Amino acid sequence: MKKFVKIFTICLIFVALTGFLSTGLYIGSNLIKYSSLEPDYSSLTASDVKIPILDKNGKEIADKNSFSSNYVRLKEMPPHTYQSFISIEDKSFYAHNGINPKRILGATFQNLKNRSFSQGASTISQQLIKNTHLSSAKTIQRKIKEISLTLKMEKKLSKEEILESYLNVIYFGNNCYGILNASQYYFSKPCKDLTLEESAMLAGIIKSPTKYSPILNKNECLKRRNIVLSEMLKDKKISETEYYQAINKPITLNLKNKGENKLNSYSEAVIDEAKKILHLPAKQVALGGYRIHTYQDPIEQAKLEKVLEETDFLSADYSGMILDVKSHGITAYIGKSTYKILDAKRQPGSTIKPILVYGPALNEDIISPETQILDEKIKINEYCPENVNKKFSGYVSVKDAVSKSINIPAVKVLSYVGLEKAKSYAKSMGIEFDKKDSSYALALGGMTYGVNIKDLCSAYSTFANEGKFAEGRFISFITNSSGKIVYKHLPSEKSVLRKDSSYLMTNMLKSSAKEGTAKKLSNIKTEIASKTGTVGKPHSKQNLDAWNISYTPSTVYGVWAGNLNNEGINISGGNQPTEVVKKLVERAKIEKFAQPNEIVEREIDTLTLEKEHRVTLANNSTPKRFKKTCIFSIFNLPAISENFSSPAEINFKAFSNAKKPYILLSTEKHISYEIYCNSVLIRSITESEGEINIPVDYGEIKVKARYIGQKSQNEKTINISPPPTQIKKKKNWWEE
Repeated sequence: MKKFVKIFTICLIFVALTGFLSTGLYIGSNLIKYSSLEPDYSSLTASDVKIPILDKNGKEIADKNSFSSNYVRLKEMPPHTYQSFISIEDKSFYAHNGINPKRILGATFQNLKNRSFSQGASTISQQLIKNTHLSSAKTIQRKIKEISLTLKMEKKLSKEEILESYLNVIYFGNNCYGILNASQYYFSKPCKDLTLEESAMLAGIIKSPTKYSPILNKNECLKRRNIVLSEMLKDKKISETEYYQAINKPITLNLKNKGENKLNSYSEAVIDEAKKILHLPAKQVALGGYRIHTYQDPIEQAKLEKVLEETDFLSADYSGMILDVKSHGITAYIGKSTYKILDAKRQPGSTIKPILVYGPALNEDIISPETQILDEKIKINEYCPENVNKKFSGYVSVKDAVSKSINIPAVKVLSYVGLEKAKSYAKSMGIEFDKKDSSYALALGGMTYGVNIKDLCSAYSTFANEGKFAEGRFISFITNSSGKIVYKHLPSEKSVLRKDSSYLMTNMLKSSAKEGTAKKLSNIKTEIASKTGTVGKPHSKQNLDAWNISYTPSTVYGVWAGNLNNEGINISGGNQPTEVVKKLVERAKIEKFAQPNEIVEREIDTLTLEKEHRVTLANNSTPKRFKKTCIFSIFNLPAISENFSSPAEINFKAFSNAKKPYILLSTEKHISYEIYCNSVLIRSITESEGEINIPVDYGEIKVKARYIGQKSQNEKTINISPPPTQIKKKKNWWEE
């Protein structure tokens, strides 16, 4: 056994040494390979750059596709400003030659432990090279290039020059490249006036501008800022007094109004998408000579901007989007806010119901549009959902529940589908959930984080596209400086719902546009399906979010209104957002949704629906007045009704008293009755439900019954005899 352990240990050491040697040789050979690379020093200080962005016709989009980093000198910043970045990002910045071996070893160990390549251990110098020369792809080769270029830059430039360039290119969120832009955006002041706590906040943001956003995630931003301050205290760059004064101050912003909706323009959304596609910072995209060809339709873009500008959103933030169903290209987008709307997540309200609840339930053959759901007070665990009007409607059809956006049926149907299965459908349509999203409140849009307008427009395109989903994109293709196509958008559609399920969902949403919460669209000539959503503000009569997501066979329209700082709004989804959609589609070409072969028309028995709240198909004997034509999937046809297949039932009892005989007849609304006494018709009854007391004479009593609308009759006869005559006893003579 000891011999085996010894041999195993030797083999393990040999494998490890071989691995380290191979890794070393690989890194060494690549360092030699990339040793001829030289940094482009002009890119380190380039302040005014532009990214050519073209519309679908190849014409350059003239607005908002250039950005400036507003270069600022190190000497124009307070020492605590640049020191805050050194303390949190690279403590040994002045000691190393661009590379920190200790941090690299630590990150390597952590990556091996986590089986990932998440830890980069980059110094400030490396971050500068990465942001101006390389892609953000996490590969070993890219890291070796980064090291090689960093070492050369460190020999050429002073530490002050490197730090200065770094602070002028890093990204602070909200289209802010460089510390001067960030200072002016978040605090409306130049760098020289930044306080200690403001500097620490900016230093904390850069690790993850969205996660540590002082607008969207103020608590996370505050925690991160205080970590920066504690590191500065450890480094003895601030005193304890300064530290305690700073950490006890709140996050206080003075947001600069950018004007012209620059943050939420089509071009800004394109640049953000290009960064992800190319794995490059925006500045690298500009310096690399890339040209970005988009799906923007200039006519639709201009119309969307005009309609939104003319709509009174009562000072609320807003955004609108138009998406082409077939190409999955976003043809128009605009928003108004001091923060990037597409970076924010908002509660979807009732717009989530078709995606999470009703679409999956249709596809699982759990419901049909005519299925009856009891709208009543319910409690699931500790969750007690309510309807908007605080009232209950009794039994309602799924179609009406969707059209009128009634909450209780949505929660019930979600419970029929099952939370995890329903979420899997929504995930397949691009909706992301947090681990904490495990409550039936999801049926009403109660998510931990939420969605943005692009998420919803992409998801709703599934219904318009016969159940096939693909994410909406701004970019059609990208060419490099040589004119070569380096990226082309090829939508990868995946089937999420059957054609019939999508059509049934669309048909219900058409009712919403005709007579439901989106009835402002009722006069639109083209066929349109629509869903509104309104998110109320807790303990207030105001709302937080208002949505309308609508679609025709070819196009999806999305409109959102709200405030990203969560101030209340006096807007609901059925008002301004729906009005915007109406103006966008009122002159659209007339289209009709194609009915798939899997959808069939069938007549249902309305009597069973009314009495038992069950959907059944009418049979051959069902009278016309008790039939209604509905559409169904051939995969989910109801059973055939047994009503009217046997003679009309007659149920009565006869009674006789000292005065006059009578019968007690039990009547049904769908049956007409004729009552005969000794062959004479004495009463006709129709459209009656319940028991009726009918006086008669002694003799033969006949009741005839037939289903209303039918000729054949059933009859029942009984005889009522008078009681025996009582002979009066003669009195005695002495009693006379």
